[in-house]
Parts: sequence; structure tokens; C-alpha cells
Amino acid sequence: MQTIDIALSHTLAGHQNPIFTVSRGVDAKTIFTGGNDKGVVEWDLENDKFKRILCAVPASVYALQLLEGEGVLVIGLRNGEVWFVDIEKQSLISKTQTEKGAVFAIKVLPGKREIIATGEEGVAYVWSLDTYALLYRFKITDTTVRVIEPSVKAKQVAFGDKNGFVHLYDTTDFREITKQQIHSLPVTALATADTSLFSGGRDAKLVRLAKNDLSVLESITPHMFTVYGILPHPTWPIIATISRDKSIKIWDVLSLSLLKNISIERGYDAHHLSINTATWVGNQLVTAGDDKLVKVWDVFLQEEK
Repeated sequence: MQTIDIALSHTLAGHQNPIFTVSRGVDAKTIFTGGNDKGVVEWDLENDKFKRILCAVPASVYALQLLEGEGVLVIGLRNGEVWFVDIEKQSLISKTQTEKGAVFAIKVLPGKREIIATGEEGVAYVWSLDTYALLYRFKITDTTVRVIEPSVKAKQVAFGDKNGFVHLYDTTDFREITKQQIHSLPVTALATADTSLFSGGRDAKLVRLAKNDLSVLESITPHMFTVYGILPHPTWPIIATISRDKSIKIWDVLSLSLLKNISIERGYDAHHLSINTATWVGNQLVTAGDDKLVKVWDVFLQEEK
């Protein structure tokens, strides 16, 4: 059995509008955030302060994806553009565009020099990371796809749509393996942990799915409202969830037993509006949302004897 201790390290203020997405930086000392401000902000975690505006953009930022080891940040915008930005030079390397609607999610496909993005029209786009050329385009569904989750080992990628369906595709040829309706409302979060795929929805459910056929293994109601993020720790057997109900919760990944509940009501200096995005940076959990604040939490795991 393990216990979790958590303490607020610092709060980063500066955004003028809600924050929708956060990404780790090129090292453990920086992060990037984006939202309605039409600019991507880089923060200095070592000195707990604003570092710079990485770049100005023409529309709200819905997705950020760091290209590990390449010093490139991929930015998905409300106007359908996808930008590739050199972090050190603060220069635009390449820019591409979806045919219609916002870009809600961008992910790197493991083992392939490719990224995949989806947006409002239910179509997936796959671009080469070598040439930035469009390699594949395929329709997943007739409605919005807000979340993508690739599986490193299985050569699969899952998509979550507005009707509550999770779609599973093979990444070798992008054929559909299966799809299942998991939620009664839109799918708003997907994450891979251990041998399972986790799905979160606007119905406030957290569901553990079998990776091979999306059969439901377990379902709980972790929050009062939408689950906006499911975040497996990089090495510890825990996951964090964030929600529109303004709380952060930490769970045992195997038993889904609640280890910690972080909210204003629990006495923490937590968010006072919806938490829209989060990421792990080592053993720190970074959260951000509608209150325009970025909060950095120190998390400690203790094994009970």
C-alpha cells in the first residue's frame, strides 16, 4: 500500500484568458502553456516565473506536443492550423492546415516519424516529421474527436469522440480495429497505463478498457463533472485525474482506490474554476485551467510497510 503527500510548490500567473493545454519543455526546468491568449507561453520552473512568449499565434491554442530531443513544439490552433516551432530560435519551421475546423489533439506516433492530429470534423491527419508533408487522411466519425492516445507497444491509436465512442485503429495501415460506445456524453480524456486504456468523459466517468477490444474492465465516477485529463505517473503506479469540478485526484493505478483529493474544499490553495489540462514534469504535477493560473504541485510517494 502506498500513501501520497502533495504540496503546492508555486502558482504561475500571467495568462489573461483560460488555459487549455500544457506541455513539458525541453528539460525539467520549463513548461509551455496555451489557451485563449493567442500566444504560447514558456515558464521557468526553476525560478518560478514567466520566461517568454515563445510565439504569437492567430487563434486560440488547443493542443501542444513537444517533439522529444528535437527542440520543436507542435501547436494546434482553433483555426485549423498546425505550427512547427523551433524552441531555441523561436522560429516557425513549417505550417500546415486541416481542411476544416479546430485542431483539438496532436500526438506523436511512437516508432514512426509521424504525428497525428484530429479536430472538429472527425478526420485524422498524419504528417511526416521529416518533410512535414501530409501522408494520410482518414475519416474516423461524423462528429468531433477531441482526444487521441497512441499505444507504444501495441502499434495502435485510440480516438475519443463527441458521441461517447472510443475508436481503435492500427497505426501500420490506419485501419479500424474496433469501436465501442463507452460514455453517454463526449469522451474528453484518454490515457494508457500498464496494460489498460483509460477513458474519461463529460459524464464524469473513468473507465478502464482492455487495449485489444475496448471491453470495459472497470468503471468509476471519480468527479462530479467532466474528466478533462487522465495522467499516469512516468514511473510510479499512480494516475492523476483533473476535472471541471475544480479538483485533482490521485489514484492507485491497479485498484483505482483514491489516494489523495486536492481541492479548495479540502484546504488546498487549488484552482477555483475548471481544470482543463495537466502534465507530469518528473514528480511535479502541473495543472492549469479557466482561472488563468498554472499551479505546480510537489508529489511524494511513500510505501507503507
